[in-house]
Amino acid sequence: MLVLIMSAIALAILASVMSWAATSNRLTHRSIQYTRSIAAAEAATEKVESQITRDFLSGGEQLVSQNLNVYRQTVPTPTDSSYWSTWVFDDGNGNLNQTYVERVPGTNYTVLSAPYTGLKGYVSTYTVVSHASDTASIQNVTGGVLQQLQLTGIPVFQFGMYSSGDMEISCGQPFNVTGHVHSNGILYVEPDSSLTFESDVTAVVNVLFQRDTADGDPRGPPAGGVVYVQTNSPTFPVDALTLPIGATNTPEAIREIIEPPPPGEDPNSAIGKLRYYNQCDMIITASDAGISATSGEFNNFATPIPTNELSLFVSITNSFWDAREGKTVQPIDINIGVLTAWSETNSDLRPVLMNENSSEYVMNSVYVVDNRTLPSTSLGAVRVYNGLQLPPNGLTVATGRPLYVWGDYNELNTNNLGTANTTATRPASLVADAITFLSDAWVDGSTYQGQTGEPTAANTTVNAALLTGNVPTSPGYYSGGMENFPRFLENWGADNTNTYNGSMIKMFPSLYATGVWGQANVYNPPARNWAYDANFDDPTKLPPKTPSLLKVINGQWATVPPGTNVAAAFP
Repeated sequence: MLVLIMSAIALAILASVMSWAATSNRLTHRSIQYTRSIAAAEAATEKVESQITRDFLSGGEQLVSQNLNVYRQTVPTPTDSSYWSTWVFDDGNGNLNQTYVERVPGTNYTVLSAPYTGLKGYVSTYTVVSHASDTASIQNVTGGVLQQLQLTGIPVFQFGMYSSGDMEISCGQPFNVTGHVHSNGILYVEPDSSLTFESDVTAVVNVLFQRDTADGDPRGPPAGGVVYVQTNSPTFPVDALTLPIGATNTPEAIREIIEPPPPGEDPNSAIGKLRYYNQCDMIITASDAGISATSGEFNNFATPIPTNELSLFVSITNSFWDAREGKTVQPIDINIGVLTAWSETNSDLRPVLMNENSSEYVMNSVYVVDNRTLPSTSLGAVRVYNGLQLPPNGLTVATGRPLYVWGDYNELNTNNLGTANTTATRPASLVADAITFLSDAWVDGSTYQGQTGEPTAANTTVNAALLTGNVPTSPGYYSGGMENFPRFLENWGADNTNTYNGSMIKMFPSLYATGVWGQANVYNPPARNWAYDANFDDPTKLPPKTPSLLKVINGQWATVPPGTNVAAAFP
C-alpha cells in the first residue's frame, strides 16, 4: 500500500511538473511571438512613417494630406520580403491589411527641443497604428504599436543666420552674433578678431575653426578667438532643415523660389507654392515698353494698376555705378513711402485684396520682374528708398534680380534709429539675388566711376529680414562671409555705423550680381551694429510670405491592445 501511495504521489508530481513545463513553454512561446508581433507592427508603422517623412520634406503637409489614403493601404508585403508572406496586419478597426493613420486636430506653435532649443515651429501631429499577427504561428498572438510623427515647420526668419549650404563667418573687428545660427553643411568659424555667438549654433556636417581651403580660400589661418555663450560649443551633426520644393534642396535648386515660374508650371505644385511670384499681392513688371503692374496670382493677375498711379511710386529713369560689379546699375526704383500711402487708399488693388482676404487687409507684398533689354555693361536691379514707413501689415519686396536698399528702412520712431529697439517697426523682408545697403548719404551719378576711393557713407539703419544669395568662395577668392552678407559700396569707416536688425538667410549662389568680394576701391567697412530681431519669435510679427524650413520629429511610441487604435488607447 505504501508503495502504491508513493507511486501515486510521484505520478501526480510528475504530471504537475509536466503540466507546468507545458504551460511555461506555451507562455514562453507566446511571449516570443508577442515580441515578434510587436516588431512586425512597428515595421508597418515605420514603413508608413518613412513615406510620410519623404512626402512632407518634398511637398509639405499638403502632399501628406493628399496621400492619407495611400498610407492607410500601406503594410509590409511579400514584395518587400518573403518573411511577410504569413503575416496579417490590421488598423485596430477590423480592416485587414490596412494601417491606421490620422491627423490629430489642430496645429500648435510651440517651442522646439534640442538641438533647436529656443526656436519655435508650427507642429502638426500624425498618429500611425498597426496590429500584426503571424498566421504560421501555433498561437494566434497580436501585437499593436502606436507611433506619432510631429511634422514641424520652422519659419526661416527665426534664425539669426542660416545657410542652405556651407557657411563662413570671419571678422576683422569684434563681432557679436545674436540669434540661432545654422548651416546645412559645414560651418567655418574663422575670426580675425573676437567672435561671440550669443545663441545656439548647429551644423549638419561639421563646425571647423579654419578657412574654407577646400573651396580655395587663399587667406592664412584665422588669428582671432571664438566664444559660444549658450552651450560652450556648437552642436553637430544635426538633421538638415530644408524647404519643400519638390526636389533635392541644393542651393541652386532653392534659387527657383525667387524666380518667375516657367510657362505651364502648376502654381499649386511644391515649387509653385513657394515661389514669391505666386504669393505676392502685386506684380510690377519693367520692360522695354515701360512699367506695368497687376494683382497677383491669387486672382490670376486679373486686376491692372493704372499707369498714372503706378508712376507715383515706381520709376526706371535713374542709374548709378556699382564698383563691385563694375557695371552701371539701372534700377527699378520703388518709393516705399508713397507705395505705403497708395496701398491704404487706392480703389484698384485694395478692394480685390479685401474681398479675397478680409476687410482689414492691406497690401503687404510686391514682386518685381525685370524684362528689360540692357547692355552687358549695365545691371538690371530693384531699389527701394524712402522706406521708413511700411504698410500697416508690413511689406515683403521680392525679385529675382539684385536689390539695393537706399537709406534708413522700416522705422516709424526715428529716435530708435541706430539702436536694437524694433518696437516701432513693421514685419519686413527683402528677397533678391543679392542685397546691397546704400547709406543715407548716397548720391546717384557716375561721380565715382573709375576713381580711386569711395563715396562717404553716413549712419544708416535697416530693419528687415534678408533672404538672398552670395558669391561663394572659389580658388583665390573669399566669399566675404556672413559679416559681409549685405553688401556695401561706400567709405563707411570707423565713424559711420550700419545698424541692422533682422535675420540673414543665405539660400543660393547669386546669378546676376557675381562680382567677387575683396576688390579694391569698392567700400571700407562700417562699424556693424547688428542683431537678430526678436520680433520674429512672435508668429504674428513674421514678415509676409515667410517660408518655413521643415523637420520631422519622432513623438510618442507605445504598444496598444488588440482591436484598439489611438482613440481607444489615448482618449
